[in-house]
Amino acid sequence: MIQMLYKPFQKWSEKGSVYLIGDTHFDDPDRKFMGYDFSEEVQISRLKERCHKNDTLIHLGDVGNPEYMNQLKCYKVLIMGNHDKSKTEMEKYFDEVYEGPLWIAPKIVLSHEPIRITSGFWDEICFNIHGHDHSGWGASSSDNHLNLAQNIAGYLPYNLKHIIEDGTIKRISDIHRVTIDNASLRKTVDRLAETHEEYLVSKEDLAAALELKEGKI
Repeated sequence: MIQMLYKPFQKWSEKGSVYLIGDTHFDDPDRKFMGYDFSEEVQISRLKERCHKNDTLIHLGDVGNPEYMNQLKCYKVLIMGNHDKSKTEMEKYFDEVYEGPLWIAPKIVLSHEPIRITSGFWDEICFNIHGHDHSGWGASSSDNHLNLAQNIAGYLPYNLKHIIEDGTIKRISDIHRVTIDNASLRKTVDRLAETHEEYLVSKEDLAAALELKEGKI
């Protein structure tokens, strides 16, 4: 079992592994971005090889034709994408369906589109596993994101436990620590603003200077 997960989601790993994929686009007529080596048969075959009866597969949205999911015997979870059908329709093929981003652990957020969640000034407080971005650029290329759009991920599902164990998530700032540090920074900014009022130094300028000194910008 993956103990890091919030209790409602620990059942995903009680008897097997948890895998993630995104943007399978099964039978999607407009899928030029998927590459010439893409096919539904190859993708389903690779999923069957890895996702067995006691495993959980989390799909990060843009499924395409959901009937392909019936070929998989594992437990299936969907984070809906912008091309997916209604929740009611997708519930016919998935055991759990979520219409928006989902926090599954203190530092892990699943979503379709890449998202950036910060606290205070610059601290990112979550590791975002997502799809949607078939280019692999922008926010999805940062250290705090994992882009599992299938053409980016090599048409393979990723093992959640392996993602956690590689150490990336440990680098994410703890939200409680960030809150305490930001409160301390605000007090320092207020104190310095009062001390340097005669020089007309703004709080915004001082905050930026402090962040620059600490290597945050």
